[in-house]
Amino acid sequence: MVCKNEIKDDGQGGRLEEKAAQSRLFANKDTVRAKFTFIDLFAGIGGFRIAMQNLGGECVFSSEWDEKAKQTYEANFGEVPFGDITLEETKQCIPEQFDVLCAGFPCQAFSIAGRRGGFEDTRGTLFFDVAEIIRRHRPKAFFLENVKGLTNHDRGRTLQTILNTLREDLGYFVPEPEIVNAKDFGVPQNRERIFIVGFRGDTDIKYFEYPEPTGIQTAFRDIREKDTVPTKYYLSTQYIDTLRKHKQRHEEKGNGFGYEIISDDGIANAIVVGGMGRERNLVIDKRITDFTPTTNIKGEVNREGIRKMTPREWARLQGFPETFKIPVADASAYKQFGNSVAVPAVQAVAGQVLIRLGWRDA
Repeated sequence: MVCKNEIKDDGQGGRLEEKAAQSRLFANKDTVRAKFTFIDLFAGIGGFRIAMQNLGGECVFSSEWDEKAKQTYEANFGEVPFGDITLEETKQCIPEQFDVLCAGFPCQAFSIAGRRGGFEDTRGTLFFDVAEIIRRHRPKAFFLENVKGLTNHDRGRTLQTILNTLREDLGYFVPEPEIVNAKDFGVPQNRERIFIVGFRGDTDIKYFEYPEPTGIQTAFRDIREKDTVPTKYYLSTQYIDTLRKHKQRHEEKGNGFGYEIISDDGIANAIVVGGMGRERNLVIDKRITDFTPTTNIKGEVNREGIRKMTPREWARLQGFPETFKIPVADASAYKQFGNSVAVPAVQAVAGQVLIRLGWRDA
């Protein structure tokens, strides 16, 4: 079986064969000097990959099924990730040996048959595919990320089943998972995520400490656009009135409501996909000079300077570098950054994993 990603047209009448093997894709990449190898599952737009490469890792396989995310991934890493990781033909393309498995997998309930949930109970979920890849390839370590809600999902049974599978069925040392907040690692976003790390039994690692907060305080002003922001990001007066009325009604009922304005010296709420994701992080920016409504603004452009954050500001909230390319439309970009990981938080935890493995100085 030949493992190739999609065949891409190079725009000049030729065909490019995309392969998920970094050593073949990057002519100037010194793969010999890589400290470790890793695979990037549920890769999204490559947040995990940036963190791991920053630490000296070489990505030898990636998978992602969202076509728009794959477009962004290719624009930044020069390769198209493999598709559906649940397919056996995709699993067959994973290199036999690699050091670290990285995965930000979706949170799904398990159908637990017995009293102790385990490997077989995860069948039919995406975590099962992660566990199966760990079982087959036995990497030295794995690094998993999920939403904070995993801790109490299905009254805690989901997380316990994951831990039982990793510890008892697969034989890895898995310290208690930790909830890590991105704001503690240099980005102005209140984003809590659960991290689960594990080490293969023969590494003899029996102890692990998650990273301490850096103490670096940042605020929205540190990531705001330097130039005047296009009018299309500003809200209409009518929409702001609607948001305010909704907020008042919800507050009278004792409910929270997603609309919020972030001050220049404040930090953003967790950026999320759908719902009121963008409205939870509005800002005031009075540099606007053109109040002519654009096609997406129904009504008059507000004179208070209230606008949505731009996709680039969302990228900065997640710790993506300024050089990171955004080749997709705004709607896709918001979705991609909202679904991504906070790179500095991932890098801080990954750094601790490498220290325990002896691949990085403490």
